Amino acid sequence: MPKTILQGRLSHQLRSLATLLGTTATVLARRCIGRPLVPQWSAAFEIGTLFYRRQFVHALALPDIADSRAYFDSLYTVVVANPQVDVRPSAAGQPRGDWFIPRGHDSALTLLYFHGGGYAFYGAVSRHFIAMLAQMLQVPIFAPDYRLTPEHPHPAQIDDGLAAYQHLLDAGIDHKRLVVGGDSAGGHLALMLLANLPAVGLPQPALAIALSPWTDIGRRGESQFGNDRYDMVQGYQTLQYGAWLKAGTNCSDADLSPTHQRYRDAAPVYLQAGGKEILVDMIRDFAGSLQQQGARVRLDVWPDMTHEFHAYGHTLPQSRQAIDLLRAAMAWATGAGGSNFASCAQTEIDDLRVGPGGAAMPDQ
Repeated sequence: MPKTILQGRLSHQLRSLATLLGTTATVLARRCIGRPLVPQWSAAFEIGTLFYRRQFVHALALPDIADSRAYFDSLYTVVVANPQVDVRPSAAGQPRGDWFIPRGHDSALTLLYFHGGGYAFYGAVSRHFIAMLAQMLQVPIFAPDYRLTPEHPHPAQIDDGLAAYQHLLDAGIDHKRLVVGGDSAGGHLALMLLANLPAVGLPQPALAIALSPWTDIGRRGESQFGNDRYDMVQGYQTLQYGAWLKAGTNCSDADLSPTHQRYRDAAPVYLQAGGKEILVDMIRDFAGSLQQQGARVRLDVWPDMTHEFHAYGHTLPQSRQAIDLLRAAMAWATGAGGSNFASCAQTEIDDLRVGPGGAAMPDQ
């Protein structure tokens, strides 16, 4: 059952609630005269997209990042109010983070998952999404609480990601049963970790999954600004996040962008994106780069979806299908079945009746 949660400072709650009510009124009024933003969207999806856009815009306009985070957390909606998942903080002396363990699961896999938020936010809504993902995938997830920008620019995030990966290996988790993933900036971190593993002498995981990943911290593709009218994340925000990430370093955009890294001998990569999100062009470019390198890659794009549409879980057919495909990909990559997982390098999914099928992702 979906649930809306209010918390924190009263002034933040009131402004967020007014934003939600105003967004709802605007969307419903526009739909009454036959003018939905996207005809294929439900009213709930349109309201959610525009509400979170306005929340991010206001949060990033605040002068203090702590206040920005508090404001963004003041109102959020979850589609599963009480996931059947136990949340356990990591022990003292271990990398900071939380285990999200589905009750009654029998999976031999582990998912190391990096949250999104432009490297600047780790909202309560992200924690709920990870819990929901653990429940729907029926796989235990370790989600590191990596350091955030602008307080901690690069290389804090990749250092924390590598430390978490090393910790799981040291704890006895077989890299052939380990999947690395993330959404948005977390997808960026998962992909950068994959590229950095050879330099530190660590084995590749079984698979990397990246949901709406940020694959270039500079400017790339028409969608980065051309899809602003549809997406909850805006093009200018990616440039701000990128500036915070490389602040005080000598790194170029290319140095810190997955699109410019080497993946020839990396684990298979499974990418998912929405056709109306601002990052879709750079995600397509990244998939093309991996193809050119001879890496194993699959990209699925849902044409009418936006950034991180997966957060709608079982309440949205596209989200449910995307998560089902994640499960199939993980089963295929770890030898637990799912040999029918399709290997198309770039697939537009516009028929929700079509499940995973086709040949396995080819060996290289």
